[in-house]
Amino acid sequence: MKSKFVRVLLAIAVTLTFSALAQTGSAATPSSAAAAPATTPAGSAPATTTGPTGATKVGTINIQEAIFGSNEGQKEIQALQKKFEPKQAELKSQNDELESLKKQLNTQGDKLNEDAAGNLKKQIETKQKSFDRNVQDAQEEFGSQQQDIASKILQKMAPMIVKYSQENGFGMIVDTSKPWPQSNVLWWGEAIDITKPVVEAYNVQSGVAAPTPPAGATAPKPTTPRAPTGTAPKSSTPKSSEPPK
Repeated sequence: MKSKFVRVLLAIAVTLTFSALAQTGSAATPSSAAAAPATTPAGSAPATTTGPTGATKVGTINIQEAIFGSNEGQKEIQALQKKFEPKQAELKSQNDELESLKKQLNTQGDKLNEDAAGNLKKQIETKQKSFDRNVQDAQEEFGSQQQDIASKILQKMAPMIVKYSQENGFGMIVDTSKPWPQSNVLWWGEAIDITKPVVEAYNVQSGVAAPTPPAGATAPKPTTPRAPTGTAPKSSTPKSSEPPK
């Protein structure tokens, strides 16, 4: 639930930012691809697609992947995950204690008298409620701070996305952060996706070096911290542009 809320806020921020920038830049930018400058920001431009004369050239970008795939985004998320390690350890400890009590009830329940069994069940119920509440609080706090990171980076990245799109003749850019059918984008080809060149250009502009992941770990991703048991909300990021089957 929190993951969905974060994505909604990010989508609103993208819409407002791009609308303002598009209005500001449209008067000074050629409307046709033929009049666009030959030079582009750092990074290779995606392949140009052709269509009927006068047709709008549409491109795609995975905003979430662009933000958290940048060097700055990876570094910020890595630091955030490090910050939440004590909370993860605390939740694991609570979960271990809870699982131990449940195991005790399952193995010894029929041997306990009515009062002892009742007290054990009540203890499990109380600790379960406390654990669930702590997990939810951790998810909400992590999601809030993750949103702060995304908003901060987006404010700096959005003008670059608009500029890159205008200089490469795109009349529209569609966000593909959410897969179909959660969004209206059924399918797109990699040739019109500008995520990679935008990230490369942003890395150059920001001057932030690629962070070194912890030994044996992969690059951090913007996910909500999970409870030791069960499944926590995950950010939805499509990894392929293949059409649905």
